[in-house]
Amino acid sequence: MLKNVKQKHLGTILIENNVISPEQLQESLAAQKGSSMRLGQILIKKGFATEEDILGALGQHYNIRSKEHIEYSDPDNLLKHVPVHFLKRNMMAPFSIEGNTIHIAIMDPLNIQPMDDLKMLFPEYDLVPVLTREIEIHKIIQTHYADLGAESTADVIEDLEDADLELISSADLETEDLMDMANEAPIIRLVNTFFKEAVNNRASDIHIEPFEKDLNVRYRVDGILYNMHTPPKKFQNAIISRIKIMSNLNIAENRLPQDGRIQIKIGGKDIDIRVSTYPTQFGERIVLRLLNKSDMKYDLQSIGFEKHILESFEAQIQKTHGIILVTGPTGSGKTTTLYSVLTKLNTADVNILTVEDPIEYQIRGIGQMQVKPSINLTFATGLRSILRQDPDIIMIGEIRDIETAEIAVQSALTGHRVFSTLHTNDAPSGITRLLDMGVEPFLISSSVNAILAQRLVRTICPKCKYSYKPSASLIRELALPPSKMKNLKLYAGKGCSHCLNTGYRGRVGIYELLVVSQAIRKMIMGSTDSETIKEVAIREGMITLRNDGLTKAAAGLTTIEEVLRVS
Repeated sequence: MLKNVKQKHLGTILIENNVISPEQLQESLAAQKGSSMRLGQILIKKGFATEEDILGALGQHYNIRSKEHIEYSDPDNLLKHVPVHFLKRNMMAPFSIEGNTIHIAIMDPLNIQPMDDLKMLFPEYDLVPVLTREIEIHKIIQTHYADLGAESTADVIEDLEDADLELISSADLETEDLMDMANEAPIIRLVNTFFKEAVNNRASDIHIEPFEKDLNVRYRVDGILYNMHTPPKKFQNAIISRIKIMSNLNIAENRLPQDGRIQIKIGGKDIDIRVSTYPTQFGERIVLRLLNKSDMKYDLQSIGFEKHILESFEAQIQKTHGIILVTGPTGSGKTTTLYSVLTKLNTADVNILTVEDPIEYQIRGIGQMQVKPSINLTFATGLRSILRQDPDIIMIGEIRDIETAEIAVQSALTGHRVFSTLHTNDAPSGITRLLDMGVEPFLISSSVNAILAQRLVRTICPKCKYSYKPSASLIRELALPPSKMKNLKLYAGKGCSHCLNTGYRGRVGIYELLVVSQAIRKMIMGSTDSETIKEVAIREGMITLRNDGLTKAAAGLTTIEEVLRVS
């Protein structure tokens, strides 16, 4: 495995690759003395090198190929016989077979014994190690190995017995991986399989809903709720109590709503779960919001902006003062857009502070405040204290009342960049919403730079996508200009196992950006209605939500039905 190892020191390789300077190497070596951390870990922690830099240098050092991303390929299912617990214990995973060679993803080139053990399983093959990241090995094990011998949720429900009503009340899950808990009591295994199945299906929420004679479990995937399971009604209280124990809620209190939080690992991924209980006449209803912190990415380039809209929006967010509002209904991706904006603007020379309800995700380098109405910490009171913290950029989770709106306006007028959200149907309605709240027209005209309306549409599953010619009635309904109707081709998904037979997998945003021009400022001063403002904005080049959606449908990203549904 380690034949012809180069003797060059890791630090020397990184200097030769122009990744670090000699001074940074000396600083890191000094920090390593008395520490259990390896040199590469210290370099990453200090920000001198990235994980990819260290991976490449280690590959050179040990004369082993390194890969940042691993693709699994085993058409004959020869690799499925490798025990999962062996792979997880040794942080390694066979991932492809080419001729007489099996490629093994590894993290530690010095851990030679497990390779010898694998050789006993595959005596006729040459084993070639490939150095990669820990997250890639977790991904291979979870996706291609763990599910082979795992119980399905239906299996666990089928095996439930009356004796399983007894609860085990351990709530200490912070360091345990749910995929390692196969020997737990059935009720605990059942709740764990709900979580694992939901994460594997990319669900954002789990709904546990008691009715008179049934207990219903639904997952929200890509914004749509799907019926998944109906465990026996007699296990209802045990399931609910188990979730309340995990989230440190009062299991004796079933008359009042409660809110809690669970932090778990599933297949090496950190999952943050917000728990909300709601008493009904047939028992407590529970909704669990899942946030996959390991896969969270906030990047304006990747959330669906068309190039010209993105360029215009980026120009607006770079302005040194003024308000930018993001509008849309609940679940339309407003928070993701704002976090993407803050991530882009988060540099060492600015002070960014937020007031949120709730804090969805912690962003390194940004001061985030959680609203707590029970102690009178509202958006308005939080904003007043923020202004004494010398901010350059302020993000307000939502403008809900005149007091918050006025403080936001005053902040913008005194040289701050302010970002916030409103619940309106389109961008021009954002202006009339502020007027309805009681904000003076001249203040809106002076402070608001742009309003972005958005929705989320489901994207077509790439595995079962097909094209078709639209019918005459659909073309009439779309009211497209003749130039766009010629040779128009649309797309849809047939439905397959990859997409829960829905034809859709994933979501993307559609956007409507209203830039407040001089003409629109004059209209705001005259309290003009939103429809008239919209007409002027379209003449000035604004693309409506519907038209942005149609562009994405024609490009094969989504279906016409999705665009019509959300816009």
